[in-house]
Amino acid sequence: MDAIAETHHAGSPLAGLMSRVGELIERHGAHPARTVVLLPFVHLLQPAREAWARVSPLGFMPRFETTATWSAGAAFEPGVDDFCGELARDLLAARSLLERAGLGAQADLLAPRLAEAAGQLAPVAAAIEPAARGAWAARARHSLAAAFDAPVLAHEAAVASIAVEWVAASSFATDSLLVPSAGTELIVVAQGLRDEPLPLALARAHGDKAHVVRLQADGAMGAITLHEAGDPADEAERAAACVLQHVREGRVPVALAAVDRQLTRRIRALLEQGHATLRDETGWKLSTTRAGAHAMLALRTALHAASSDAVIDWLKNSPVHAPASVLALERRVRRNGTREWRHVLASDLGDGQQVVFDFVQAAREAMQEARPLPQWLAQWRSVLQGSGQWRALEGDAAGQQVIAALRLAESDRAELDAFPPARRRMGLAEFVAWANDILEAENFRPPGAADAQVVILPFHQLLGRPFAALVVPGCDEARLPASPDPAGVWTPAQREALGLPTRQALERETREAWRQALQAPHGDILWRCADESGEAVLPATLVQELVLARAAAQGSDPRTQREVAVQPTSRPVPAAHALPLASLSASAYEDLRKCPYRFFALRQLALREPDEIDVDVDKRDFGNWLHRVLNAFHERLARDASAPRRELLDEAAEQVMREMRLDEGEFLPFRAAWAQAREGYLAWLAKHEAKEGATFQAAESQHTLEHAGVQLLGRVDRIDTLRAGGRMVMDYKTESLATSQARVKQPGEDTQLAFYAALLGDEDLRAAYVNIGERGETKTVEQGEVAAARDMLLAGIAADFRRIGQGAPLPALGEGKACDWCGARGLCRKDFWP
Repeated sequence: MDAIAETHHAGSPLAGLMSRVGELIERHGAHPARTVVLLPFVHLLQPAREAWARVSPLGFMPRFETTATWSAGAAFEPGVDDFCGELARDLLAARSLLERAGLGAQADLLAPRLAEAAGQLAPVAAAIEPAARGAWAARARHSLAAAFDAPVLAHEAAVASIAVEWVAASSFATDSLLVPSAGTELIVVAQGLRDEPLPLALARAHGDKAHVVRLQADGAMGAITLHEAGDPADEAERAAACVLQHVREGRVPVALAAVDRQLTRRIRALLEQGHATLRDETGWKLSTTRAGAHAMLALRTALHAASSDAVIDWLKNSPVHAPASVLALERRVRRNGTREWRHVLASDLGDGQQVVFDFVQAAREAMQEARPLPQWLAQWRSVLQGSGQWRALEGDAAGQQVIAALRLAESDRAELDAFPPARRRMGLAEFVAWANDILEAENFRPPGAADAQVVILPFHQLLGRPFAALVVPGCDEARLPASPDPAGVWTPAQREALGLPTRQALERETREAWRQALQAPHGDILWRCADESGEAVLPATLVQELVLARAAAQGSDPRTQREVAVQPTSRPVPAAHALPLASLSASAYEDLRKCPYRFFALRQLALREPDEIDVDVDKRDFGNWLHRVLNAFHERLARDASAPRRELLDEAAEQVMREMRLDEGEFLPFRAAWAQAREGYLAWLAKHEAKEGATFQAAESQHTLEHAGVQLLGRVDRIDTLRAGGRMVMDYKTESLATSQARVKQPGEDTQLAFYAALLGDEDLRAAYVNIGERGETKTVEQGEVAAARDMLLAGIAADFRRIGQGAPLPALGEGKACDWCGARGLCRKDFWP
């Protein structure tokens, strides 16, 4: 090997490399077909072949390889304990090593970290001849002992030590390349931005037949423009506009450097709307693809504490179930507020949902028993086939990668059966973690056109690529540090001893990548001055250096402005005489009085939002719980009037807590207020009974009334009989006292108590709200003119439904507080009215 740091100075790195390769072939008298050109990354292979074809269109072509593609031709089978770079195997091997080291109890936590640490060391170990790896490990042990001597770092020390021993004892597919081949007459190693240890080791192993050439260009900086954006959304829009401007002006292909994953996804979505053809060489995590999410959802629904939302989501994506049955089951579960699926009972569901429920229960039960990995994968595949999702995975590019990465195909079973760490029994939670780690580590790269106008690629892989223009978004201090943090737990001294890239080396690499990128003929550099939270962000150090050197121009906003004629949405005024309502509740009629369009949308069209299940316990849950507690308490008290009331009320509270399956931790703030609320209610009850001579009659009773061609129906919280004769209807409220008092100020505006009075039909009926405060005060808020309110209500219902039947419009009013939390606001489009 005669030149470890040759640097060619041609304007095009690949053109210069081809010229240098031709010179070396001629100097050594080597045949091109027996010449290997080793490139730093796989995306350079095809451009390099095309560059050679331009230099020597009729001659033989050298072999253009990377270390991975070159070693792929050798027959290599990793041993049981070998690190192989495939996470599906390496996670299992890591756990096995930890268990043998006495760390089996911590294996769930440490196995992913051990696989990651070994992955960082593997390129260094692979560059050392197998016979010399023991000496390298001995030097590494000394370095590790000096750094992890504190007891608090025991787990870090164990991970680092096992990782070193693991890779030192491993064989690698590239080991065959370290032995000079008689069939290779010349090796040209094209070094990228980093001095990769394996290519340099191959060059040393081949002696005079090897040459190392830097794949870099020392050309002038192109026409670079700087763009400061206001926030992430503004930055994404400006970046997309820059790319599209280059495309329109014929500067293709355009390189879009992926500095920040989330920002790149935003820009990609905008470019797809702009109809640019894309090739994405970075991709996104396999776990975030539809195929990966569906596969994991089928698995996570088997967990003991699986949420009802997750199970319903899985069922909705399962083609074997009738959508109507799944939606009916969802309505039942949401109505009951069952957050965890294990609390859903067959008795809670109707007959039409029983088949779907049984399917879920059978799938969950089949995934509970611990078993070896091959059996887990077979059972998972069976669940996916039973749900009809397997065929969708097979027919989708991302789904095929999910199947391959997780070894889900039947043909992969033989490999795992022969792998001892895979034969260990594991529980469901461990299996889920194993699958999730793999999908999080794998990237899905969608297929793209070879002649794409825009190529999305990692920032450091711009080297040697022939792009007409470059756009680099995300150039702020947080996303593009000049001195990146090295990966892993290794200290600077350890990195030096182990041969890992140091911080200084990473900074040199970043700065050289930046210098090479700026040689693009045209370039746009973008950064934001504030994050989504409003926190100020500075441009990256590399950008600030450009600004201080006045080496780049300040760009104008690349987005084109266009005038859009204002087209306000008219206020809707539907007529609904063709949608007769068979029944009417107090809350439904309240909707009609607050806003006719709300009644039309939510009641007549039944376009109601589904209730959320997986949400925190709130004041509404407390109110529902309290209603049921008081109902149970009064029914028990009616059966045994001599029972101690405080104990009876506490027993009812505990019983309802269990029946509603409320989480005790989340419900704790309301339980803390229960003692005061209980004492206040008992004091109010004693006073109510003494003053009115009231006797409990019924709770949660259903009532109906035929009126004006519609059936009025309602559930009354409580009815008492009074000493003076007659009855009192009551409705419990946990709202503020002022809100309850405001309800009864205008008898004609009070719908609820008037509606209950109409249902009961008593002439001498009294009605009141019972306001139960959490701070210990319970008050009676009586509607003194309930008879007049009832008569006005019945007359209003008759008049309203007569007009609706005659085709009267139901306009959206858009007034008052009713709009603040209205479920129909997105339908009436109030925010877009003139």
